[in-house]
Amino acid sequence: MTTTADHSPSAAFEGPRGWVEGVRYGFMAFPLAFVALPLYVLWPNHFARAWGVPLAALGALLLAVRLADALIDPLLGQMVDALGRQKNTYRKAILRSVGMGCALLILGFVALFFPPAALAGNQTGLLAWAGLALVLTYLAFSGLTVAHQAWGARLGGTAAQRSRVVGWREGLGLAGVVVASVLPTLAGLPALAAALALALAAGWWLWSRAVVPTGGESAVSAAACAEGGAVNGSVEGAAPMPGAAWCVPLRQPVFRRLLAVFVLNGMASAVPATLVLFFVQDRLQAPAALEPLFLGSYFVCAAGGIALWLRAVSRWGLARSWLLGMGLSVAVFAWVLTLGQGDWPAFVLVCMLSGAALGADLVLPAAMLNGLVADLGQRGRSEGIYMGWWSFATKLNLALAAGLALPLLGWLGYAPGQQDPQAVQALSLAYGLLPCVLKLGAAVLLYRFFIRQDSP
Repeated sequence: MTTTADHSPSAAFEGPRGWVEGVRYGFMAFPLAFVALPLYVLWPNHFARAWGVPLAALGALLLAVRLADALIDPLLGQMVDALGRQKNTYRKAILRSVGMGCALLILGFVALFFPPAALAGNQTGLLAWAGLALVLTYLAFSGLTVAHQAWGARLGGTAAQRSRVVGWREGLGLAGVVVASVLPTLAGLPALAAALALALAAGWWLWSRAVVPTGGESAVSAAACAEGGAVNGSVEGAAPMPGAAWCVPLRQPVFRRLLAVFVLNGMASAVPATLVLFFVQDRLQAPAALEPLFLGSYFVCAAGGIALWLRAVSRWGLARSWLLGMGLSVAVFAWVLTLGQGDWPAFVLVCMLSGAALGADLVLPAAMLNGLVADLGQRGRSEGIYMGWWSFATKLNLALAAGLALPLLGWLGYAPGQQDPQAVQALSLAYGLLPCVLKLGAAVLLYRFFIRQDSP
């Protein structure tokens, strides 16, 4: 069932000039990815090795800050929705807030990667500085992310159109990830910070020229909502929802189910993202010069895979296509358990194939969420709160990955640079086996909640 008409703003992303609107809206994801990859992958490794901070202390700090940051995302979403109710000044209000967020983001990013030299050797001071810088960076990053996602959700459209909108955003985000993965090695962290500032300015300028969402009610009928159904079509248990209270989305069973799948699947991706550099350096013992190859091949293939997953949606629908992506990811990533010292060529292939599977995780869940918001009759009213909870779930995944995996490895005797066979084997299991188990659990929930009930 189509919930919005073909003349919705998202239709502007189609046709010969669709790429123009795609870049205007989606480019902000490019600099945001500059922040996401260094914070979640590069920064923990850099801080542990360059400043000598113990993994246990670093993991505890990341867990505390990420959880605190995640908790404010629904409130940020509520603020975005309040701006959205200013019908005549929506564009101006959002862009003014986005400009402030960009300035705060670059300030926090620089403070995070370049602490004062006077703190060298002072672990307490380093952790305090890092905590404050993380709070500022996460706050700005969260506000920009929620506003960007809510804007896209308000564009509406069919399942294919929603997937295309998300595809532009995530595709440009992946381009940012690729640049962020190679720039520190090729040009250093100062160049990364300068590139971030320039990209944020460009993202704000392009966003200011993007097609403006019209909002409005979903075309789904009240009777269809009452009958129940899946995200691909109707919605189970939808009911009129008052205002924009921060807990409104959690009252919807279908949203809670989608969120459960997303969290479990996200943890499966967050664990290896946190541990990848440790695995490359101490399990594979690969040269540092190869690290951009591993990260770059992973994200390049993810970007290339987006087009294939968009085609899959047209044939199999959102939920079944996502399930296929999960299966591909498990089949490929289980190979990691067989790799050891010197097996970096095989690991490149693992990165490429698992990256192709990642494209499904990046586009399809968000497209399902955008359709759910429309089917619940909340398009143009409460997208921000739903995106706030979605962002909360994303950060919860990353917080649990860092806050549990890093201290666990420390407890098992692993430390960066250590080659003790038992400790390195623990690293291999945490990096390769645990994500497969989590991914399979997410696949079971996805099938049960969104596929089995629709099967004839």
